[in-house]
Amino acid sequence: MKKSGVRWIRLQFCNPFGLLHQLSIPAEEMTKDSFIDGFPLDGSSILGFTEIDKSDILLVPDSKTFVILPDYFDSNTNDGQNYSPKAARMFTNIYNGYGEGRFSSDSRYIAQQAEQYAKKNGFTKSYWAAELEFFIFDKIQSNSQNSSRDSKLNLPQVISKEAPWVSSNGEDVIHLKRGYYRDSPSDTLTNFRDEVCDTLKKFGTRTIAHHHEVATAGQSEVVLSYQDLLKMGDSFVTGVKTIREIASKRGMVASFNPKPMPNDNGSAVHINQSLWKTKNNKDYNTFYDPSDKYAELSQTAHYYIGGLLEHARALCAITNPSPQSYKRLVPGYEAPTNIAWGKMNRSVSVRIPAHHKKRPENKRIEYRPPDPTSNIYLVETAILLAGLDGVKKKIQPPDPVDVDTYKLSKREMRRLSIQKLPTSLKEAINAINSDKEFLKPVIGDDFLEMYLRHLV
Repeated sequence: MKKSGVRWIRLQFCNPFGLLHQLSIPAEEMTKDSFIDGFPLDGSSILGFTEIDKSDILLVPDSKTFVILPDYFDSNTNDGQNYSPKAARMFTNIYNGYGEGRFSSDSRYIAQQAEQYAKKNGFTKSYWAAELEFFIFDKIQSNSQNSSRDSKLNLPQVISKEAPWVSSNGEDVIHLKRGYYRDSPSDTLTNFRDEVCDTLKKFGTRTIAHHHEVATAGQSEVVLSYQDLLKMGDSFVTGVKTIREIASKRGMVASFNPKPMPNDNGSAVHINQSLWKTKNNKDYNTFYDPSDKYAELSQTAHYYIGGLLEHARALCAITNPSPQSYKRLVPGYEAPTNIAWGKMNRSVSVRIPAHHKKRPENKRIEYRPPDPTSNIYLVETAILLAGLDGVKKKIQPPDPVDVDTYKLSKREMRRLSIQKLPTSLKEAINAINSDKEFLKPVIGDDFLEMYLRHLV
């Protein structure tokens, strides 16, 4: 801090529902003792934290997450001011006051516990990657600004120079469900995503790629490279923050709504994962088995998939925690509605990517239901717990499905033992209330009860 001339420290943490909060500390107030004593927080003012009579908790900076912020972060450019003092960011570990240990509703702490639980089950490490989808709009138009003609036509309330209801640029317009991998000038956000990815490098987050997604009106995807569970959670939160900051700087609007337009694809957060062990001082991917002719999957991977499918309905309360989530989970828009798995198949909940053969380092499982309204730390934790439950109980999944499940009849669905994901948040909450034992090694009843109470 002294060498870099940082003047302010932004201490950041998420509430249980993924909303990022921040406390700013003058650099001169940050001492060595600060990393032990922390800084006070009124927990009763944070949704899902504490009651008013037990409100004193502490934010303890995590020095491993120290990063100097780009100049435009946290500067308010909308009121004519542009004051950007040199600042740095640190995530925090949250503690109860009066020396009573870690705060159990800190979702980052829950993620740390999940990593330890995987190690207790014999896995040296786990790797996680996330595909972060979002929209960038030029503007969001309120109902009062809509003309009566627009209202009758039920036109979207978003303004984007890419969209056919705004632009008349002929071939450069992106029509509904025609945006995937489009090039410029149709894709107007290539430079925007370049800036996002270049900024994330400054935070130590590597991106594999970025591109325009399927929907019109500025849908984009940034693919975060694999890291361990906690670091991926931190990187994801940083990614969302970065996208919002850069959009604000450019006078645009970032939307993480899972389904902002009813007739086009929604935004997901596809989670890729693998479990590793160490043998003879070498790490190996426990999901890989070259002798498996279908998808080079080990028995461990099959059991893990079995756990994901067994608990898929319950998982939705964590991976899809908003009413808007269930407007995305409908047939025909590449969002999963059916509880099944398969190689290459994007119509199922669990997809096995299969671009190459004989790549043990790349063998992974992709879980497709989650969306950006979720808390990434809880999502990773719940998915891991479901998979490990499958490994522990040796839950064998049904046969893989290699057809478009949207086109299956009810009779074919029954024959293939395919159930459906919840169609509403209420249904998801009912599912997790009747299937929560798999969460208990890390997520206790008190936290889950609080979490569900605030969802409705």
